[in-house]
Amino acid sequence: MTGPYIDINGLNTYYELHGEGEPLLLMHGGFCTVETFQHQTPEFANHYRVYLPERRAHGRTPDPGAISYDLMADDTIGFMQALGIENAHLVGFSDGANTALIVALKRPDLVKKIVSIGGNFHANGMTPQSLQYFEIAAPDRFLPHLVEAYKRLSPDGPDHFPAVFEKIIRMWRDEPTITAEELSRITAPTLVLVGDRDMMTIEHTVELFRSVANGRLCILPGAHGVPFDRSALVNQVILEFLAG
Repeated sequence: MTGPYIDINGLNTYYELHGEGEPLLLMHGGFCTVETFQHQTPEFANHYRVYLPERRAHGRTPDPGAISYDLMADDTIGFMQALGIENAHLVGFSDGANTALIVALKRPDLVKKIVSIGGNFHANGMTPQSLQYFEIAAPDRFLPHLVEAYKRLSPDGPDHFPAVFEKIIRMWRDEPTITAEELSRITAPTLVLVGDRDMMTIEHTVELFRSVANGRLCILPGAHGVPFDRSALVNQVILEFLAG
């Protein structure tokens, strides 16, 4: 299904909408698109009204300039308000998970439950291997399928990819900077779901789980891409958590 666009504070934001029921936002990862959740969307749409916005400088949504988790959280809040979504479940992968945590801190009234898939609350929670990669990463040595999707879909054109790449890699090095004390203010039931070889340390993941007021923890065998590599199990765990 091809989705519409909506103006969020001047940002022409692309989104898709599937299914009926309680609202659920699927929030993609860095450099990703709505297609990231191709294994989740049909199944979740059998139970929920699923919204899939593409954030600033991702997919079909243009790059307005600055990129940060705080700005993306504001975009998400604006998206919900523009569509009249009083509150919703937020299911985020990677950058989408980090953004969901900030939305919950800024506007707890908008959040029913949170699912954080492969997220981190602070930049210092990344593994040494991840941090090393951020230091040597370059646009011409990045994951080809993500580069191809950007160049094919972005309204800014394929030549704009290096500019977006630099901004997002810089964000990954420096953000987010949420504290454990701030996490304790999140009262929405929160499922922390990761792979056992993810981009953040297990210790950081456990701290996230223990810091939120009402947390659940699920560690799956697999890498950072558990929504793709272990999609059937991931879907089962998420749907049971949301329905519980």
